[in-house]
Amino acid sequence: MTHGHPTGTSPEPTPYGSPQAPYGTPQAPYGAPQPPYGIPQQRTTVPAPEPAPQSAPETGAAAPRKPGRDRYLDLLRSVALVRVVVYHLFGWAWLTVLFPSMGVMFALAGSLMARSLNRPALGVIKSRVRRLLPPLWAFSAVVLALLFAGGWNPADDADHGDTWGLLGLVNYLVPIGAPPFPWQIGSPSGLLEDTWAVQAAGPLWYLRAYLWFVIASPLLLWAFRRAPWPTLLAPLGLTAIVGTGLVTIPGETGNAVTDFAVYGGCWVLGFAHHEGLLKQIPRYVSVSLAALIMAFGLWWASNHLGADGWDLNDIPLAQATWSFGFVVILLQYSPSWQELPGRLKRWDRLVTLSNNRAVTIYLWHNMLIMATIPIIDLAFELPFMQSERAVDALGSTYTLWMFFLVWPLIGLMVVAVGWVEDLAAGRRPRLWPNGTGRRRSRSR
Repeated sequence: MTHGHPTGTSPEPTPYGSPQAPYGTPQAPYGAPQPPYGIPQQRTTVPAPEPAPQSAPETGAAAPRKPGRDRYLDLLRSVALVRVVVYHLFGWAWLTVLFPSMGVMFALAGSLMARSLNRPALGVIKSRVRRLLPPLWAFSAVVLALLFAGGWNPADDADHGDTWGLLGLVNYLVPIGAPPFPWQIGSPSGLLEDTWAVQAAGPLWYLRAYLWFVIASPLLLWAFRRAPWPTLLAPLGLTAIVGTGLVTIPGETGNAVTDFAVYGGCWVLGFAHHEGLLKQIPRYVSVSLAALIMAFGLWWASNHLGADGWDLNDIPLAQATWSFGFVVILLQYSPSWQELPGRLKRWDRLVTLSNNRAVTIYLWHNMLIMATIPIIDLAFELPFMQSERAVDALGSTYTLWMFFLVWPLIGLMVVAVGWVEDLAAGRRPRLWPNGTGRRRSRSR
């Protein structure tokens, strides 16, 4: 696990076109009336209209539109994915402040999980795990094949050569813990740099955290519906204990507990969004409190800067508080779009595609970033690139070329293995699920 490089997306977007309750609709706990949470209602100066008298439905009246995807949340997920790729490519620490992708993704996944838990919990967990594992297996098969082909023997590895290290290979199949991998393999002059395994396996921490949250969600949601505020704020308190060095848990267990604490508040915020708690709070109250929490996060970060400066991934308490406040504001202003409005419509197909292939993009993007390097290096062999000026020009723009090249590679990977996500979800495999076929069928 490469800590400090959190990436990813909600590993489990639901299929497009499937019926679902609108986001933000309060759900009663297992058939009981919804509690008021003791929060003052948003004030309005417009009196409530008188209920219209009921009348028999007219012949030919339009049927109510079925609720569908919340395109605002889909857009947030897509932005988070792009930000993750850009962060891993350029390494700009300020991106973790500009848009805390991981907090956003865990909040969206928590909202989806709360909606699903209106069904029996065991079946929901099995469904989530079933959708997560096959894409992981496809990725792990390629990574392990490259590792073994490169001469890695986990039994002889200095860091993982004991029995527990060998058992750790199971985490390539079920991400309960951290999978073993060599910190260096091959040679610096090889096709891939000798630290490629670290970069390839790094994103797997997110799948571990996601799986932990999925398993814990029935208990978390039960606690949230009975004590919403303690459940919502408890992860921040836990982060203050395990994420600041006050209590130290060694090894990967400590990393896993810290990840669970740092992003637990965002996951439970997804519950609050789905259950309607955030809409019961006056906006000026929630935004003001969120701003104070975010200000504390920045203050804490300013006094605990690491080697990468303002990279919040290296400062757990700052990451937890900044992400928490940021997500509160995003969800408080959630417009619940049925369709992307205005100029955003031009991105509709890409938003749909990225949500349908979120796991694939997340798992493979680091490998594909590294794959751009040997491809760009071929340009140095071209006849017109033999001058010193041409070499300097390519070298100074190298990262930009990586940025432009990685997206076609991601597209190729979506076509090559993305259909595994459909099989995992029990759907017909699709090569390029950008929603085009669905719209054509609706227009007929």
